[in-house]
Amino acid sequence: MDRRLFGAGVAGIAAALISGTAIAQKKYDTGANDKEIKIGNIMPYSGPASAYGTIGKVIGAYFDKVNAEGGINGRKIKFITLDDGYNPAKTVEQARKLVEEEEVLFLFNTLGTPPNSAIHRYMNQKKVPQLFVATGATKWGDPKNFPWTMGWQPNYQAESKIYAAHILETKPNAKIAVIYQNDDYGKDYLKGFEDALGDKAKTMIVSKLSYEVTDPTIDSQMVTMKASGADVFFNITTPKFAAQAIKKAAEIGWKPVHYLNNVSASVGSVLVPAGLDNAVGVISTQYLKDPTDPQWVNDKAYLDWLVFMRGFYKSGDLKDASNVFGYNVAQGVVKVLQQAGNDLTRANIMKQAANLEFELPMLLPGINVKTGPDDFFPIEREQLIRFNGKSWDRFGKVYGR
Repeated sequence: MDRRLFGAGVAGIAAALISGTAIAQKKYDTGANDKEIKIGNIMPYSGPASAYGTIGKVIGAYFDKVNAEGGINGRKIKFITLDDGYNPAKTVEQARKLVEEEEVLFLFNTLGTPPNSAIHRYMNQKKVPQLFVATGATKWGDPKNFPWTMGWQPNYQAESKIYAAHILETKPNAKIAVIYQNDDYGKDYLKGFEDALGDKAKTMIVSKLSYEVTDPTIDSQMVTMKASGADVFFNITTPKFAAQAIKKAAEIGWKPVHYLNNVSASVGSVLVPAGLDNAVGVISTQYLKDPTDPQWVNDKAYLDWLVFMRGFYKSGDLKDASNVFGYNVAQGVVKVLQQAGNDLTRANIMKQAANLEFELPMLLPGINVKTGPDDFFPIEREQLIRFNGKSWDRFGKVYGR
């Protein structure tokens, strides 16, 4: 054989081998290596929104399960979750600590609209993923201007439009009272609601009151809204205030058609403290399987969740829908990490998060997770529900796309 041809052949094989090695080569950004993936999280374990703290705990428990089963592609998850008390200034401090000191690969499911708003620009300037935030504010789906931030749950404006549509259909001459939290979260829901009512908003809404998250109660607002003569009530509140509103309405004998935003539709953390009898007839939306709903008692997904809770989060409330929320979103991020394979760079995390289409067992039938490069809203479908005194009954069609 001609030595030149032989040499060329060897060189070609070597080049192919080198190329194959390059393709298979592991890629890491700060926060990941052969053994570990470091994920940061910020939750209100204290303060006025502390009822949501269980979400951080159930996520941590799910990651414990994943680690016990060998991790993700051989790597264990190190989950660092910090308390911000639902105080945006504290959120900024904790985000800097996680990114600059703990050097996490990304932040995941940080809770609340005001807290996430406070770190929105910082995370995008740092080019660190702010992934699957635990808030439905519409602004989390803006990949053009904020490519490092992605939502998870149905957005607030879309949800409030469902309530408005139902009111226009069933009670077109309604007199509506609205209470909302005086921040981006409350105003986002309110905008969607007023937009959907259109020109009728000016005449249909007879009372529109706000409250501060630091307020001890909303009792005075409830009395004022009753006095307005409203026969429909849109309750845009977080769990502590949602429970107060339901209880106070019963105490003062106000019986409007009561619409409650989804973020406070937990039987365990809201309706039980409010008094189950007081909550009969309340309307909300749902996209998760409610752990108090008897129809799921023999459902495999529910039974799997129950086994997980009893094995990894024994102190968790089996009636609290937040523990289903956390379980679902943890499964969602595991899917992203599995798809990312050995390319654990921040850019690839966002690329994979924007390329999802799958179902989660504890989502309602007909509701899935789907994203794209221009679609940063993973879950966009939900259904109306009405409380019967023990659990939620679904009714009507599935809204969304």
